Formats: sequence, C-alpha cells, structure tokens
Amino acid sequence: MKKLFPAYVRVPLIFFTVMSALEYFIDSGDHPAFIKFPVVSVFLFVFLFLLIAIEITSSAIDNITYNLLTEEQKKQLDEVSEISIKDSDWYQKLMKLLTKSVPIENEGQLLLNHDYDGIKELDNTLPPWWVYLFYGTIIFAAIYLVRFEIMGADNQEMELKKELAQAKIDIEEYMKTAPDLMNVESVTLLTDASSLAEGKAIYTANCVACHRPDGGGQIGPNLTDDHWILGGGIKNVFHTLEKGGRDGKGMISWKGTLKPKEMQKVASYVLSLQGSNPKDPKAAEGEIWVDPVSKTDGVAKTKVDSTAVK
Repeated sequence: MKKLFPAYVRVPLIFFTVMSALEYFIDSGDHPAFIKFPVVSVFLFVFLFLLIAIEITSSAIDNITYNLLTEEQKKQLDEVSEISIKDSDWYQKLMKLLTKSVPIENEGQLLLNHDYDGIKELDNTLPPWWVYLFYGTIIFAAIYLVRFEIMGADNQEMELKKELAQAKIDIEEYMKTAPDLMNVESVTLLTDASSLAEGKAIYTANCVACHRPDGGGQIGPNLTDDHWILGGGIKNVFHTLEKGGRDGKGMISWKGTLKPKEMQKVASYVLSLQGSNPKDPKAAEGEIWVDPVSKTDGVAKTKVDSTAVK
C-alpha cells in the first residue's frame, strides 16, 4: 500500500529531525553532542534501529493484510493508493510556476523541424529557476570584479593574515587580565578587603607552619619587617611563591598547588602584614628592600636593587 512518503525518505527525515533536536537542546560546547557524550550516540543508534524495525514490521503487516483482501478490495485499494502528492493542485501549480512546462498533450505545438533518426526537438522555455540562477551568477561576478579587482578589497589570504594578527593581539590582551594566566609581569597588588580576606585564608591553610599566623617568622623568615631575602613588592613575592625559595633551604614552589589568582591574593595579604609588629618576631634576614620606582618632588627616579626579579 502506497504512502505519501516512501520509507527511504521517511526514516532519514525522522532520524535527522531527532538528531537536530538533541544537538539543539544538549549543551555540548564546540563538539557535537553525539561525539562528546557517548550515551547520545548509543541512543541515536538504538533509535535508528527501532525506526528501521518499525518500517520492516509495518511493511510486512501491509503485505499480509493486502493478501487477505478479495480481488475487488485489492482493486479499490490500488486505485486509492495511486493518488500521490504529484496529483494535488498546489503541487501542479508550484511545478508550473517553477518550470513553465507545457502539458504533454500540447507538446505538438513546440515541435521544431529538427529530426535526428526519429528523435525530435521541442522548443521549451527555460525554467525560471534556471534563468534566475544564471542572472544571479552574472550579478555575483560583476560585484566580485568591482570589489576585488577594481576596489582592491582583501582576498581570502589577506583576510586570514589580518584575523591571525588580531587574534594574537586579543590573546595578549586576554592574558594581561586572565586570572589563571597571570604571571610575574602582569601581577598587581590587591588592597580590597575581600581579596585580602581570601589571601589570609590561603595563608592560614598553607603558610602558618613556617611563618606563624601573625607573619612573625619561625622556620621561614619574618614577613612583617622591611628586610627581604628575595626581594619585596608584589612582583618579587609572587615570583617567590611561583618559583619557590632558595635552592636547598627555601620554601617549595606553590605553582602546582595554587592558581595564579590565589598566589596574587596571598602575596597581597603578606604585604599587608608589613609593619604589624608581631610579638617576639624572628630576627631580620636579607636586605632592606626599596621599591625600584620612588617619587621625589613629583619626579620619578629609578633605583637599582640587587634583589629585583630576573
């Protein structure tokens, strides 16, 4: 028994509709959902298997039912089944609009005086869709010629080079502010209460065993005076946290434990302890550190310091 759409059209249409719906509703980022989530692939495979099984079962039931009919019933059913989408009025109007074809019974009016071994030629009008497509290619070619050959617009190679250059600039700008891509060159001192509170929590969890809760120093040096072994200031303290202390007797590198943003916060908190005068502080170690850039009478002067970050 005929259906409006054959199985080889119906099955792919249903399958890809469901697949598209899954891709739309499942957030899978840059990868297709059926690749990122194996369970989606399994579902689609099972769904396709069921679709094919249903089609096979439905076809078998139709054949059995058809064979059980009488000859008269079969004849009536065949007449109804012959009606297809091509017999509908809207389809006929659409095809006439797109092709401007002449009915077969009137093709004699289009015969030309060309006869090749019994093969005759019809003087059919070109289909409108083909004509408009041809006109479109001419318009496209004219625009392309003016834009690229006369006005000198960027071609694909130049566009790619510019996009790559801009992408490089964007990456550099992003790295300046990205918390997890911060480095010793881009780190800045934090002074807001929330950041210092977070830095204190990190310090309490990781640093008090060597530097005491008040920063007065124990195994590690005193963090509240103005003497520094590896240099003071946010960049030097961040560098020490990231790379570790002196070889063989300094503290470990915290790069594998703390994120750059966390090291920035704990470094800022350590610097906030300057001048807090804890009870029984450890004796000063290292040298007095002076900010390389100081201002005197509104003029910036640069001082060279032996403990600056290399």
